[in-house]
Amino acid sequence: MGKPTGFLEYKREVPPDRAPLERINDWKEFHLELPEPKQQVQGARCMDCGIPYCHTGMMIAGAASGCPVHNLIPEWNDLIYKGLWKEALARLLKTNNFPEFTGRVCPAPCEGSCTVGLNQPQVTIKTNECVIVDRGFKEGWIKAKPPKNRTGKKIAVVGSGPAGLACADELNKAGHAVTVYERADRVGGLLMYGIPNMKLDKIDVVQRRTNLMQAEGVRFLTNSEVGKNISIDVLQSDYDAVVLCGGATKPRDLTIEGRSLKGVNFAIDFLSANTKSLLDSNLKDGNYITAKDKNVVVIGGGDTGTDCVATSIRHGCKSVIQLEIMPKPPLSRAESNPWPEWPKTYNLDYGQEEAQALYGNDPRQYCTTTKKIVGSADGTVTEIHTVEIEWIREDTGRMIMKEIPGSAKILSADLVLLAMGFLGPEDQLIDQLSLERDSRSNVKAEYGAYQTNVDKIFTAGDMRRGQSLVVWAINEGRGAARACHSYLMGTAKQD
Repeated sequence: MGKPTGFLEYKREVPPDRAPLERINDWKEFHLELPEPKQQVQGARCMDCGIPYCHTGMMIAGAASGCPVHNLIPEWNDLIYKGLWKEALARLLKTNNFPEFTGRVCPAPCEGSCTVGLNQPQVTIKTNECVIVDRGFKEGWIKAKPPKNRTGKKIAVVGSGPAGLACADELNKAGHAVTVYERADRVGGLLMYGIPNMKLDKIDVVQRRTNLMQAEGVRFLTNSEVGKNISIDVLQSDYDAVVLCGGATKPRDLTIEGRSLKGVNFAIDFLSANTKSLLDSNLKDGNYITAKDKNVVVIGGGDTGTDCVATSIRHGCKSVIQLEIMPKPPLSRAESNPWPEWPKTYNLDYGQEEAQALYGNDPRQYCTTTKKIVGSADGTVTEIHTVEIEWIREDTGRMIMKEIPGSAKILSADLVLLAMGFLGPEDQLIDQLSLERDSRSNVKAEYGAYQTNVDKIFTAGDMRRGQSLVVWAINEGRGAARACHSYLMGTAKQD
């Protein structure tokens, strides 16, 4: 695939980003594009390796290795190298409903398991994917294609995040009448309100796709929270099947002294309110938690924490610090982290890159835990007390953390954002339906079957598997659609 010797002849090249000090002044996407000939050369680096782990989507050492939707990566890399862009798009869309989403926000486990990456910089798979689908929209190759025949079956999908959208898209293609219920005022779930606009444009990318699905026959009902203003009994009686794709939206809290002080907020509340205000009024309505002129402390070192750093900088914060309880990763793979596992290596993500450009350093403080939060007499946060820790391996092999004496610090803080992940789905709808749960409080349903303990109720995405990647949500949405179709028609829909 590609040019047999391309990986030897050409170096990895990714498109440049807009300069950090430029892009922090707006909310627009910051990735640029390579000229077409250079992008084709990147496709040429995909070697005919014979062991394409890039599209396996296996779980190894607790993380995804390869693409969970099993994208036919060597095939479309070869096609873009040959300039066959329309054919490349057809191969890409065969496995991925929304490559314009994954091409922007997926961490690219495919690249982590790229064979070239054994001893050279890996193939630019994520960028190639994004360029293919963006070109498809630009050239008008991606158009609404409503199904020619309808089955007469009606299905309700609850939640319009990536799992719900993928499920609805597949079921609609199979000819079913699909209605998607979304409790927010806009369609997209975490794609709309959980990811900042500079990473994923809400109008030009997210709404463009949902508009296309609507033109193909999918019905979207916003401001419709099933279990509250929409009765689950009505759904069960009016639809032949229901697929729950409500996500894992219960944030992990920090139970320490000072948690209830004003100015201590969940990251998801900070990010979602910001995006809503941005879309409603370009932040003129003031209906968001502002970081302007504040000392911001973000607790949590993952992608959500990074998004909080970048958003705070765009607000015009005075300073920003990101606390990470884990050690700083190595610059290259450790011996205990071999290919094709996900590479647990240090990188400067976009938010940290912007903080470094603005303040002169990476805002992350590793091996740091928060002891208490302190406030003023009026109940407003003023500082955070932290201590450094080290990770010790017990005789049983389990890693535990131990505080380092004399490492206590006091950090000024006017805004504290808790970005420590999510515990699982919210309880109300699950309890109303008396759904069984697994040991992690997720809705219990076997992977591949997606059937809950309640007849004709299916579930997929983070609501079933717990907090995960957008690409895993798409995988599950597609799988739940197949299972639901088989349940209704007696045979699974073929791709």
